[in-house]
Amino acid sequence: MHTDVASRLGWWQQAWRLTAATAVGALAWLATGVVLSRGPAAETGSWFLIGDPLVALCCLTALLWRRRFPFPVATSVAIASTTSALATGAALVALGSIATRRRPVETGAVVLAYVTASQFAAGFYSVQSSPASWWLQLALPALAAGLAVAVGTAVGARRAEVRSLRDRAESAEREQTARAERARILERNRIAREMHDVLAHRISLVAMQAGVLDHRSDLKAEENRVLVRGIAEGSHQALEELRGVLGVLRADPGPEPPQPSLERIPALVADARASGLGVTLTVTVTETPPDVVGRTCYRVVQEGLTNAAKHAPGAHVDITIEGTAGDRLDVGVRNSPAATRAARLPGSGFGLLGLNERVHLTGGKLGHRSTRDNGYLLTAELPWPDPTHEKRA
Repeated sequence: MHTDVASRLGWWQQAWRLTAATAVGALAWLATGVVLSRGPAAETGSWFLIGDPLVALCCLTALLWRRRFPFPVATSVAIASTTSALATGAALVALGSIATRRRPVETGAVVLAYVTASQFAAGFYSVQSSPASWWLQLALPALAAGLAVAVGTAVGARRAEVRSLRDRAESAEREQTARAERARILERNRIAREMHDVLAHRISLVAMQAGVLDHRSDLKAEENRVLVRGIAEGSHQALEELRGVLGVLRADPGPEPPQPSLERIPALVADARASGLGVTLTVTVTETPPDVVGRTCYRVVQEGLTNAAKHAPGAHVDITIEGTAGDRLDVGVRNSPAATRAARLPGSGFGLLGLNERVHLTGGKLGHRSTRDNGYLLTAELPWPDPTHEKRA
C-alpha cells in the first residue's frame, strides 16, 4: 500500500468528508421517515429513531480508520449501513475510499457485500410495495455503489498521476543533485591536477636547491649565489604559474590555453638542469605524435623529474623517448638513488594517480617500480596511431 500525502488526511479533510457523509445520510433518513409515516410502521419506529442513528454513528466513527485498515473498514461499513438509512452517506464514502486503491478484487468484494446485505436488510422497515418492485430494491443499491466506485476510481487515478509526477520531480531533483555533485568532484579533481602539474615540479626543484644549500658547506660564494638566484627565480615562476592557473579556473570557460607537448620537453629538462638536477635526455622520434600523445608524454617526464627532485635529491635522471607512428611511444624516466641526505619532501600520491588516469584515457599503460640499485623507474606506453590510416578511414 502506498504511503503518500493523500493517505495522511488532516483534521479538516476528515471533517468535511464526515460532514458530507452525515448530510447525505440525513437526507436519506428523512426520506425514509416520510415513507414510513405513510404506512403501518409502528413496529419499526423504535429502530428508526434509536437503532438507525446508533448504527450510523458507528459507521461514521469507523470511517476514521479507513486508510489504516481499508478493506475491513469498507466491508464492515458497507454491510452495517444497509440497516441504517442515516448511514447511507458513510457507505458511499467507504465504497469510494476502497475504489481509490484501484484494486478490482477488493472493490468488487465490497460492492457485492453491500448489494447482497441490502437485500437481506430490507425487512428492517415494513414498507408496502408491489411484487414487481423487487428489481428497484436491487437496482438502487447497485446504482449507488456504482456511482461511488466511479468517483473513487477517478480520484484514485488522479492521486496516482500526482504521485507519479511528484516521483518524477523528486527523481529529476536527485539526478540534478547527483550531476552537480559529480561536476563539483570533477572540478576539484581538475583543480588538483592542474595545481599538481604546474606547481609540484617547480616547488620540488626549489626545495632541492634549498636542500643543497643546507647540506653543502663547501660551496663557493659564486655557487651559493647561483643556487640562491635559482631559488628566487623558481619561486617567482611558481608564483606566476599559480596566478595563471587561478586565473584560468576563475575565468569563464573559453578556448583552452596552449598545452605542453613533446617539443617542450627539452625546455623542461633545461629547467631541471638549471636547478641542479643531472638529467640525460634521449629522444628517438622522427615524427610529431598527436597532441594528446605528446601532452601525455610531457606529463610523464614532468612527473618523473618532480619525483626525482622530491625523493632522490642529487640523483641523476635518464629520460628516454622512442617510438614510431602506427605503433606506440615509449617513455622512460629512471633516476639513481639519492646522492645527498637532504630531507625528503612528503608526497601525496595524487601525482601518479592523476598521471595513471591521463595515460589510461589515451589507451596506454603506466608503470612504476623501484630498481635494483634503489633507484626508481617510471614508464609509459602510449598508443601512436598511424595518421595515414586515419586519413584513409
